[in-house]
Amino acid sequence: MFDYKSRFGRLSQALRLARVDWVALLSGPNLFYFTGLWGMLSERPMVAFLSREGELAFVLPDFEVSQVSERLGLECHFFPYSDEEGPESAFCLAGKNLGLSGATIGIDYLHTRVLELRLIEIAARGCTVIDARPIFAQLRSVKDAAEVRAMQQAVMITEVAIRQTVAQVQPGQTELDVQHILHRELINAGAEDLAFTPIVVSGPRSALQHAISTDRRLQVGDLLLIDCGARFQHYTSDVTRTFALGSVGTKLKEVYEVVVEANAAARGVVAPGVPVQEVDRAARRVINRAGYGEFFVHRTGHGLGLEIHEAPYVVEGNQELLRPGMTFTVEPGVYLPGLGGVRIEDDLLVTEEGHVSLTGYSRELLEVL
Repeated sequence: MFDYKSRFGRLSQALRLARVDWVALLSGPNLFYFTGLWGMLSERPMVAFLSREGELAFVLPDFEVSQVSERLGLECHFFPYSDEEGPESAFCLAGKNLGLSGATIGIDYLHTRVLELRLIEIAARGCTVIDARPIFAQLRSVKDAAEVRAMQQAVMITEVAIRQTVAQVQPGQTELDVQHILHRELINAGAEDLAFTPIVVSGPRSALQHAISTDRRLQVGDLLLIDCGARFQHYTSDVTRTFALGSVGTKLKEVYEVVVEANAAARGVVAPGVPVQEVDRAARRVINRAGYGEFFVHRTGHGLGLEIHEAPYVVEGNQELLRPGMTFTVEPGVYLPGLGGVRIEDDLLVTEEGHVSLTGYSRELLEVL
């Protein structure tokens, strides 16, 4: 489904242009993007080395060789180690055979542990380690058709789960009760995993932007903010809607309409060639004009794909130009301490003609009781 060989080729070309000899990747989004391998980090280090000449090598536990070889589909050199031996000698052998000494090696500063970094430095004496995240971001931020289809499915699953969840909401339930229902409905709707732990907050706690759900009980007159996402074929969605538990006060209704307008304004400027910061500015103008600027305390959005937060980041100062295939969120919010908060988050795809919203869930203030 995903063309890993083509991705690997584009990475090699990007490394040549950047004058980077190798990149070293751990289990995570970058390794999956370029090789199709998805695993989890453990006390046994596993590192893939990819070169600007198109070479691929793995240092890994010996019992993982057959599985990785079967799943890889790419020519590869293996440097295995046993539990008794430990990894250091295998890293040293890889460094010698691959000629890593003195090389420029790119890593992802966000996803590389100190354990693996120290082993890389032992294997590649005198190497220069750089942050390769800008290289990865440039390649990953434009999605192909297969990636878009996976994200569309993730969004569809998320929206089904939200509808099924709010249909079961009742006063007296706790935020955690609703979070557990939502978790179940995401899996029932077809999620392979959750994109992140869902945020379910109510009443005054909805003014906490990234709050953890608690045993606070839902009350009539509360706002209920639900922020969740699904993972499908490793790609994610991220959707937020704010609901009314019965009738809410005039102030909260006013804030809701301001956020709806800000969301629409931000989506309205999305098109190829537009600087990313203009999306943030469009949302912020609406909220500032309404007098709530000090209560909009985060960026307007973030890129979306294999990670729930990735490039491009929709924030003032980001002058990168939008390109067809980019996917990101638009999620303005206003948060009034002690009263409540509103966030409306959509997932957008930049197209040749402008954009499409992958999310279709209503943006009206829906009463769920």
